Amino acid sequence: MDMHPWLPNLAHIKEMLQAIGVHDIYDLFSDVPNEILLRRELNLPYKEPLSEYEITLRLNELKNKNMKLLMPPFMGGGVCPHYVPEAVKFIISRSEFYTSYTPYQPEITQGLLQALFEYQSLIAELLEMEVVNASLYDWGSALAEAVMMANRINKRSTILIPENMNPYHKEELKTWVYGKEIKIVEIPYNKNSGQLEYEKAKEILSSSKDITAIYIQQPNYYGIFEENVEEIVEYAKRNNIITIMGVNPLSLGLIKPPGEYGVDIAISDGQELGLPLNYGGPLVGIMAVRWDGQLIRQMPGRIVGLTRDSDGNRAFTLILQTREQFARREKATSNITTNEALMAIANAVYLSLLGRKGLKDLAEEIYKRSHYAKERFERIDGVISPFKGDFFEEFLLKFPIDYSLIHSHLLKKKIHGGIKIDRNEALFCVTEVHTKQMIDTLVSEVKEVIENVETS
Repeated sequence: MDMHPWLPNLAHIKEMLQAIGVHDIYDLFSDVPNEILLRRELNLPYKEPLSEYEITLRLNELKNKNMKLLMPPFMGGGVCPHYVPEAVKFIISRSEFYTSYTPYQPEITQGLLQALFEYQSLIAELLEMEVVNASLYDWGSALAEAVMMANRINKRSTILIPENMNPYHKEELKTWVYGKEIKIVEIPYNKNSGQLEYEKAKEILSSSKDITAIYIQQPNYYGIFEENVEEIVEYAKRNNIITIMGVNPLSLGLIKPPGEYGVDIAISDGQELGLPLNYGGPLVGIMAVRWDGQLIRQMPGRIVGLTRDSDGNRAFTLILQTREQFARREKATSNITTNEALMAIANAVYLSLLGRKGLKDLAEEIYKRSHYAKERFERIDGVISPFKGDFFEEFLLKFPIDYSLIHSHLLKKKIHGGIKIDRNEALFCVTEVHTKQMIDTLVSEVKEVIENVETS
């Protein structure tokens, strides 16, 4: 192999392979199926390794090709644009937080442990659940872990999920449970209201003795608030079925938290609590359970507890570590290792800054702006919302023309529209960062392209 332009040390590849007893570099990737290995040489326009300065120039050149949007994107899908206070950025940029690893040694990581304890306490109060871990990768992985918890607890293998849940979370769940003999059954939703068919849910619940858990997303992927959740939770509990609820954390400024429904496991994503978009990550998965020994001991990840040291001083430490693989190896509840501690701290700072009233005010502002945007869109001839249910932050629109034409037009104007769902449908997201002027501009541009296409 020739010298790599980015990795000068590969000039010594033969010596390195010889030192570890490997004949060919592809032997290092023997677990990767041969048909998907990239064996051709990369066509890089460099004859020799670049200096650090030359690499910096090249990266800046590539960066400048990115489109600079005129306003925050109107694309959501569970990852939405929000204003991140400067205090959040400042605190998580401190080296004692961003260089920290898992705090296995409490005597030298009291600051990090306390920060995570505060995160757990704030999330527990937000969700009105008793026990919170710290933490998981994202919403999808939290859902997968919750399903596997249920499977371990009651030894059943069927999980009910809503058809109108986030499709990205659905794919993640399928990937995580693949090979574990867990069957996924979808509950249909009403195409008029956008809400679950609750009678159908009860019918499915009563038709099988193998159901381990039922999952409900609130609000669902289309932003619609689900109704009659209490009825489903009560019915599931009577049949010893574990209840899992996924919630938008900001919506809890307006609606009942999962703890009030009496659900067993609550999951979410901390992205909307002080995390920027960052090209899709990093995120942070939230998980909480009610005060039940079975549930707590089956939780994945870390739990930070408050205790006293030998001198009687307040101290923090990881508790219930027998759930983790460093203590129990293959018998652990999960193989999750590096948690999203820095992102969890960002959540804690964000929630501390907002407080109870600030969270409620923010949720109301998002609700009003998203409803204003939907109402403005529906003034355009031919634009309708397929669903009649009330919503939060995200809403689905149906257009009289192919949405790809609209999206292309918006991009030319340096505006990023919603997520295309179907040929004529798109999911839009409006939050506190979208001003009235931005919303009016978006609607005006959409109206223009629709009228131009219809008159051509």
